Amino acid sequence: MSEKKKARPVKLNVIELPKTDYTGGPSSLCPGCGHDQISNVIIQACWENGIEPHRIAKMSGIGCSSKTPAYFLGQSHGFNTVHGRMPSVTTGANMVNKNLVYLGVSGDGDTASIGIGQFIHAIRRNLNMVYIIENNGVYGLTKGQYSATVEKGSRKRKGSANEQPPIDLCKLAINLGCGFVARSFSGAKKQLTALLKAGLSHKGIAVIDVISPCVTFSNNDESYRSYGYVKDHEEELHGVDYIHHFEPIAEVDIPEGEFEDVKLFDGSTLRLETIDQAYDYTDPTAALAALHHAEIEKKHITGLLHHNTEMPTADEDQGLIDIALCDLPEDLMRPSKEKHSEMMAKFRM
Repeated sequence: MSEKKKARPVKLNVIELPKTDYTGGPSSLCPGCGHDQISNVIIQACWENGIEPHRIAKMSGIGCSSKTPAYFLGQSHGFNTVHGRMPSVTTGANMVNKNLVYLGVSGDGDTASIGIGQFIHAIRRNLNMVYIIENNGVYGLTKGQYSATVEKGSRKRKGSANEQPPIDLCKLAINLGCGFVARSFSGAKKQLTALLKAGLSHKGIAVIDVISPCVTFSNNDESYRSYGYVKDHEEELHGVDYIHHFEPIAEVDIPEGEFEDVKLFDGSTLRLETIDQAYDYTDPTAALAALHHAEIEKKHITGLLHHNTEMPTADEDQGLIDIALCDLPEDLMRPSKEKHSEMMAKFRM
């Protein structure tokens, strides 16, 4: 008899946790759904960044995308809100406990239609959160009607082509002053992982729009969101690599050719290897022009579209103290009669 094989040692992250601590339940989505790829990337990114699972709050709305938080980070907090209201509930949670890492998962229907006002105000307030849009261009739970983000001329497996112009959520986010805007593809694991890890290291709202093909309703050649079409028409702005703040940058391989390092809030680095020499990710007008040309040419540009750190975050704007409101002691939450009178007197002056 052959000797029994030794079990492989379990790989641990920087805080000595196995990846299994970041997984969730089994997926009930259609086999091959792009959303499952995104769930796997979320698990990988949170594990590699060394974020304690109990410090993460998963927020979602309604739709195929908003079912996915059940499939990752099973030990984290979670709140499945009503349709389109994920940003509002996240705003309230953020104000009460700013010390959690907020990871919002939404879809193109949840964000670009019923929830578009919520999306706009989350960006205006600059909440500390990552806002992932799992964008497949259809309402997958209600038989595949076109959503507001699908390109004009795109056609599903059945029915007529879409004749309405799309709402580009990345354009909208950039116009509103969002400090971190990126687009990726669920099939581009390396790029999406790097962008998500960078988003988790960003201070303020990080919007990541992920093209995620629906294998049931629109994975056909005439759909601009199918796996085949995106692979043939994707245009990367730059190669992307993420370097953790706990990883000595001197030990990281330097790519051939030109590159630029984007410094993130927690000390980590997003390294952009130059592909398009003319593109400037710090210039919002350049980002908008690139998205506009891509729409005309029926292409999908991916990568870090725009980055800036000048906009104050919601908790800074509100003047929140270091202690989370939910952790305030009773003497601060319920001041004495004398303190209360002193405070009220200021309003009478």
